[in-house]
Formats: sequence, structure tokens, C-alpha cells
Amino acid sequence: MSIGIVMLAHTALHRAEQVARHWTKAGCPVVIHVDQVVSAKRYKIFTERLSDDPLVRFSRRHRCDWGTWGLVAASQDASELMLAEFEDVSHVYLTSGACLPLRPVQELIDYLKARPRTDHIESATTADVPWTVGGLDEERFTMRFPFSWRRNRYLFDRFVEAQRKVGYKRKIPEGLTPHMGSQWWCLTRQTLSSILEDPKRKVYDRYFRHVWIPDESYFQTLSRLYSTNIVSRSLTLSKFDFQGKPHIFYDDHLQLLRRSDCFVARKIWHNADRLYETFLSPKPGELNLQEPNPGKIDRIFAKAVDRRTRGRPGLYMQSRFPNEDWENGVTAAKYSVFQGFTELFTDFEPWLAQVTGSRVHGHLFAPDRAHFADGQTVMNGALSDNATMRDYDTKMFLTNLLWNTRGERQCFQLGPSSTRHVAWDIGKDPNAQVSVISGAWAIPLFQSNRSFPELRREAAQLQKIETEMLDALRSPYSKCRRRIWTMAEFIESPMEAIQVIVDEIGTQPNRRLTQAPKMVDLTGFGQFLQNLKNQGMHPYLMGDFPADPIAHGPIRDAQRPRPYLVKK
Repeated sequence: MSIGIVMLAHTALHRAEQVARHWTKAGCPVVIHVDQVVSAKRYKIFTERLSDDPLVRFSRRHRCDWGTWGLVAASQDASELMLAEFEDVSHVYLTSGACLPLRPVQELIDYLKARPRTDHIESATTADVPWTVGGLDEERFTMRFPFSWRRNRYLFDRFVEAQRKVGYKRKIPEGLTPHMGSQWWCLTRQTLSSILEDPKRKVYDRYFRHVWIPDESYFQTLSRLYSTNIVSRSLTLSKFDFQGKPHIFYDDHLQLLRRSDCFVARKIWHNADRLYETFLSPKPGELNLQEPNPGKIDRIFAKAVDRRTRGRPGLYMQSRFPNEDWENGVTAAKYSVFQGFTELFTDFEPWLAQVTGSRVHGHLFAPDRAHFADGQTVMNGALSDNATMRDYDTKMFLTNLLWNTRGERQCFQLGPSSTRHVAWDIGKDPNAQVSVISGAWAIPLFQSNRSFPELRREAAQLQKIETEMLDALRSPYSKCRRRIWTMAEFIESPMEAIQVIVDEIGTQPNRRLTQAPKMVDLTGFGQFLQNLKNQGMHPYLMGDFPADPIAHGPIRDAQRPRPYLVKK
């Protein structure tokens, strides 16, 4: 008994020669198909170099464009030559010139000898697999594909659209149920002979000639007609990324390939000298009787795909940056946003920094500049406070700040004067903890000595902007953790609200606050709001604020610090 190796080569012919000699050294005949794209000169040199090996043959050449019939035709001709020239071959193993044996050939021979009637070919219906990339699953078997997907993509797409538009569907030959799977199979002599000698072969070939990617469906479908025992998996380790492109193995994948226990792997980089030297010159030792198990390394590939497609939370790269919501988390860490607190409390920022131990910035999106903590003009990662640079891309400014300060809680202020649309970026971020005292922007207007008509116009504008910001935070697309109070609601029990916020920041959990930040003097503020109403502007964001704050008990009490007991 011996195993026949059919090799499809089109590049790196020196590596194909090296691997072919490895197979024949173990007594396995090799039939090589060389793609027609290889020049006649290179082909002649290649055949002359292997002419001294009696177990090597060369089959008729075909042009093997990806996804076309040429790959099936090349496999058919090489297999026919193998079965005709080498009668003692019991199994035929299809490989490529970029395949590399990972285990001693004798282990593969013994493995197949113990399973003389078993065909190893991945074969599943389109309804059972999630592999198809490009939107064509059942359609690949019911349409015609005369144009190459890679070389004539425009004509390919237009022809598919035309067939869909007119409702064209090809008839699948009677008795066939289309199956799909890996191109790389190992079939018994009996099954392969039955496929190649089938009386209906011309009918089947005519049908599959216009199937898309027939090399992944021709043998996978026909083997179901003749095989008595199919193990639906390939003995070749072949991994693909999320775009359907094969992973390429390099020298630093050595241990990974060993762990798979597979007999053969593709696609090996032609300059991976260490891999070729290691696996083609195995050291003598005990035979490895492990079952091939590529699933042992699937977790590593899944992590690689996840890192490539999603990346690290809060870190953006070129491939994901232009695509909204492709990020793996908008930002890298949790942070807190406050709106209205610096207007209502005196020295709120230093008080919050002392109580929580966080880095508390000022108004990061103020019109003049980004007010970093401690008056810094440049933050970690050379992040400038320049307003023009910040506003070029506010989302990237925020994500860079949080990425560059990982491990440290960031807090900053927001308000109606902030850069537009930043509320949407914050609102859609699950890492954001947003606390808003709506209407607090009126306090600086109340404390100013400007003319009342001017204050009324500005108040109307600020209220409109804050309403839009609150709509963004309350939108169905918002994912942030938000707490929104009107001024009237907040000052009724400020310590309770502040205690909840501080606990959520979590730097010093369950710490009971005994003193609140000092609240500004609101004497006359209610009358100020009433005057705005009298002038035709309706300040509704402050809530039901009394016109006489001196006589109102809760407001007077709110200005006195009260202890807050943590609920158990």
C-alpha cells in the first residue's frame, strides 16, 4: 500500500521540488500539475530537476484561475495519471505546492492503512455551513459564471445581477445534492476511480464548469454518490480569515503547527526556511498516534480574527476607522462627564479630585481650548489643548485621551458651549457615566451684569443647545449611563445625588461623604427666571424653580452640608 500525492503548483517551484522529494523518499509517488501561467522556460527547468526521480510524473497543464474550472480539470488529469501509472496506490492526497507535511510520512501511511475504506473530504450542504463569503451560497449552483471574479469583477457582478433580475436558474443534474468543503482532500482509490469513470461524467463536468468555485464543490458533491464512509474533514490544516483569504504560516508559527497534529498544512510562506528545515528533516523518535485535531488551535485563530476585525477596546486603526461601529468599544476605559456642576458648586473640580482620587479636568470641549487638569497644555501622548486640533475630530480626541491615560479615571465637564455633536459621541459610549444638572448654565448669566435683552437672547440659545444635547443622551442609540436632574430636583437633595455619583466612580467605594462642595448663592435666581418668562423666554430646563428662594425650605437646607448614610 502507498499514498499517491497530487500536487498543484504555480509558484515557488523550488519549494515544490523540495516537498516532492520528501514524499517520494518515503515511497509515495507524486504527480505534479504546473499552472500554465508558469513560463515554458521555468517549467522545463523544473521538470529537468526532477527527471531523476522515478516516482515523479507531470500531468497535462491547465490555466488555474481562482474559482474557475481549471483547478478541477488539473486535479482530474493528475488523478487519472496517478491511478494509471501507480497501481499500488490506495489513497490519493490532493495538495498544493505551498503545502508542507507536518508529521513523518509513515504516520500518514499507517493512519490511512487503518482506515482503508474511509474518504477524508470536507463535504457539507450550503445550509449547514457559514463559510460562504460574497453572498453566494445556493446561487453558485443555480447560476452561470463565465467571468473570473478576480480578473473581471465588474462583468462578474453585472452578470450575476442580470440573472437575478430575470430570475434565471440552472437545473441541477438529477440525483445530485450540491455539497461544499475544502479543496484539499484524501480519497480512496475506489471512490476516486468511480468519480473519474462515471458514465455521466460529461454531464457532471458540463454542469460544474459553470459553478462558482467548483474546486470546492465538484469532488465534495460526487464523493457522496460513491463513498461508503466519509469523514467530513480535511487532513490538511487550512485556515481562513474573515474575508475568506487563507492564513499564511511563517517561521514563528512553528509551535502552533506542531500543536495541531495535522499531517499537512497550507499555506506555507516560501521563505519560511525554519519550517521547511524542521518538518522535512524530522528527528527519529516514537510515532505520534494522535488524531489530527486543528480545533486545538482554533481558539488562537479566533483571537487573531477578533483582534484584526475588532481590535483592542478604544484603540482605532486604519482598517476600522472609516467604518462607524466597527470598533471594539468606543473608548478604552470608563470615565465620568459632568454638566452643570461647576456652575452650581464653587471649586467643584478640586473637591471631586480630592474625594475620588481621579484626574478631574475642566471643560474639555470649551470654545477656547481643552482645559486639562492642573492647567496642563499637553496631555499624555502629546495630546494638545488646541481647540482647532481637537475639533478636527472630537471623537478621536476623546478616545486618544482615554487610551493614553489607561488605568486612571478621567472626569471632565461638558456644557451647551461645548463643541457640537460631541454629546452624540459620548451618548453612544457604554463607558461614559454622564451626570447632568439641566438649566445650570443660567447661573453664570444670573451672576453677570449684562443687559437683560442680551441675557435673554443668550439664554434662549443655550437652552436650545442643551435640549439637543439631552435628546442625544436620551436617544434610543444612547448607551451611556446617564443621570439627569433639573436644578430644582437636584438642590432638594444634593448630597444623595453626589454620593451616588462618587460611589459609581468607584476609586474609593462605599466612602460616606460628610461634606458637599459649597453651593453658589442662589438668592434672587428664581426671580431672574421669572423675569426671563416675563420677557417672553420660557426657561423650562431648570424645573419648577420657586420665585422666592429665601423662603423655600429645601433650597435653604440644600446650601448646608448634610451627612448621607449609605443604604445597605
